[in-house]
Amino acid sequence: MMKILKIYIDAYSGLSKESWMLAIVMLLNRMGSMVLPFLGIYMISELGFTLENSGIVLSCFGIGSVVGSWLGGWITDKIGNFKVQAISLFLSAPLFLILPLFKTVESFAVIMLILSSISEMFRPANSVAITRYARKENITRAFSLNRMAVNLGFSIGPSLGGFLSYYSYDLLFYCNAGAALIAGIVFFVFFNGRKERNTGNTEELELDKTVKERNAYTDVPFLVFNLFCILFSIAFFQILNTLPLFYKDVVKLTQSEIGLLMGFSGFLIVVFEMLLIHYTEKKFTVTQLLVFGSFVTAISYFIFVFNHTLGFLYLGIGLMSIGEMLVLPLMSTVTAFRSQKNNKGAYMGLNGMSVSVAFIVSPFLGTHVATSYGFNTLWVITSIILFVVAIGYHFFTKPLLQKNV
Repeated sequence: MMKILKIYIDAYSGLSKESWMLAIVMLLNRMGSMVLPFLGIYMISELGFTLENSGIVLSCFGIGSVVGSWLGGWITDKIGNFKVQAISLFLSAPLFLILPLFKTVESFAVIMLILSSISEMFRPANSVAITRYARKENITRAFSLNRMAVNLGFSIGPSLGGFLSYYSYDLLFYCNAGAALIAGIVFFVFFNGRKERNTGNTEELELDKTVKERNAYTDVPFLVFNLFCILFSIAFFQILNTLPLFYKDVVKLTQSEIGLLMGFSGFLIVVFEMLLIHYTEKKFTVTQLLVFGSFVTAISYFIFVFNHTLGFLYLGIGLMSIGEMLVLPLMSTVTAFRSQKNNKGAYMGLNGMSVSVAFIVSPFLGTHVATSYGFNTLWVITSIILFVVAIGYHFFTKPLLQKNV
């Protein structure tokens, strides 16, 4: 027991109070993400949309995410991460509040496009803030702490959302609005006027004035890496759209059971992510961890083809959580290492777009394949994509971790 406690202490030691506060703000913000797993169900059961129409609306959410990631990264390099995060949080709250007013496919698609554009500006700015306050040797753990906050929010949010949606879907939107507002207030109070430390978190390359800074949008090795990040995200984020529909329509789970199953993933990540990263980053390379994480995620989806019992559903979501713990924070680590002093926002925004593109393609592709060919075909295709990603990470990640390349 003492050995386990020591591992926990070692995993969390060295992280600045700013890193902790960024994680707390992220937790408050993502606790409101209880809406996302239930958006598809809400549109079909409450608004009467078809499965394909719900996929189109979710794709509009993805388009807004791409716009928000790019815009957030670009503006962050211009005006700083503090202003972008504050703007995103304080504008998101009223947008969540008015969501129940939109009932048609067209109007709901438009408001989701606007909402996701504003809310996703937060992510690249927040990632840049992490690099400003974390020492280089702790940067992966700082991102993992942030990821832990995200997943604690996803653990609490969907579990609570499953119960709230039983009484009223409007409560989901109102809770999202409240969470965004509280997160904005906490963030503003703590970080307003706080000086960025910038110690130990910039690469030596940035200090060499003879080296010309790269352009994120013409950095071919990084663009190839981002392509595999897009493919991973398209496959992985079936968890937010088609997987809940699979649980409801095929496995016949109740909304509360779906919420608990989705919350289980967040619980695992909250408890084990920092320990997993702390242990594995000393024994394996970043490339090895990205490959293994992608492979495990492929296996997790493949399980759904053969067995729908509750035990195997939890096994599948558990393996998926391991893959998520390894891949998502390390995507940010690779991006932070590849970026330079004055273009961190652009790099973080571009990498954030890889996730945002998935929000466009993933629901549209997932719902189309599930409707036309069945969920089993969807899970097989998803697994194949993830195997390809594992191979791609094996060959294309290492060059990004070498200086002056």
